[in-house]
Amino acid sequence: MNHLARRTTRRCAAALALVAIAAPTLASTLNQNVSWTVDRAGTTAKYRVVAYGDSIYAGYNGSVSNAARWAAPTVDSEYLSARWNADIESIRRTKSGAVARDVYENKIVAERSWMQAASTRVVTFEMCGNDGLQARTAFKNQTGTCNYAVLDSAVNSCKTYVAASMDYINANASPNTRLKVISNLYCPGYNADNVQSTCRDATTGQTVNLRDRFLPAITRMNYWMCEYARQKGFQCADSFAQYMGADFDSNGDGQVDSDALRYVQGDTEAAYLQRITVALRGTLRDANTHFVSSTTSADYIQSDDVHPTYSGPTVSAGLWGGSTGTGAPRYPTITNGRNPIWNTFGHERMGWALSVYNPASP
Repeated sequence: MNHLARRTTRRCAAALALVAIAAPTLASTLNQNVSWTVDRAGTTAKYRVVAYGDSIYAGYNGSVSNAARWAAPTVDSEYLSARWNADIESIRRTKSGAVARDVYENKIVAERSWMQAASTRVVTFEMCGNDGLQARTAFKNQTGTCNYAVLDSAVNSCKTYVAASMDYINANASPNTRLKVISNLYCPGYNADNVQSTCRDATTGQTVNLRDRFLPAITRMNYWMCEYARQKGFQCADSFAQYMGADFDSNGDGQVDSDALRYVQGDTEAAYLQRITVALRGTLRDANTHFVSSTTSADYIQSDDVHPTYSGPTVSAGLWGGSTGTGAPRYPTITNGRNPIWNTFGHERMGWALSVYNPASP
């Protein structure tokens, strides 16, 4: 199944779009807060997962009033419910359209009380998508001589606020927290950005390939997300590897592509860049056609070519406030650590990537 032909406006930027809201009095960011409790039959203990981020963790689906119920953090909560035989309260405090600084200041810091609750066992966050998107848009619109500084600025902002967020969570999360985990960025629109710029390189006088410029920038962001995680006591769910690499060995190197692309503790930035952007670049695939085998693919990105696909209903989240709900787990029993649709939708894959770090007990 090939999904590429029906999309012509691919974007290789970080995994987030600014929300376009029709009313001119509204800002380009949108709070999308959701509380959903996975209510497991026959249990009384309840623990909390707190997720901070932008439209990825929000479960953004193009609507200003609702979002996916089963966004990645809530998918992870279902895995935890099965593992711990407990009810899990999934708290998503998110702001679609927010750059990293905004997520840090107005979600992680301003809404710290959510992770300070004694029931908190997992704190997770993602950010930097809009920093990359805004830099990508600025670069794409350039004429004359190319200014690469806009990409460097996005990377530096990402590094600053990822590190600050980890430090703040370390200092403020409940002492009962068992797991702190960040999800890094996949690269939507990988194929479509294989086009030339409208600006020209100052040295060669030639236009440059957009993908050749954007891929190293997102790779640097991802390296520092995982490296800071290593330094600061977090785990790193490598969504880039999970989305961009096939689930089989396509190049005959003896490794499944999605495993080979993962950040390895001890990597230097230079070594990681070399591996992702040079040595294994031939294994990168547009996530609209994520190959779960050599003959079968799944579409991990919605029709906006940015946000992850998801399974199931939506919940209220947006202009009219957030929502609170409760429901039974979709999969009361999880076999071998994976639900039946773990590799079929983008949010399911990201939720599973978070779940592999879940502790054995609360």
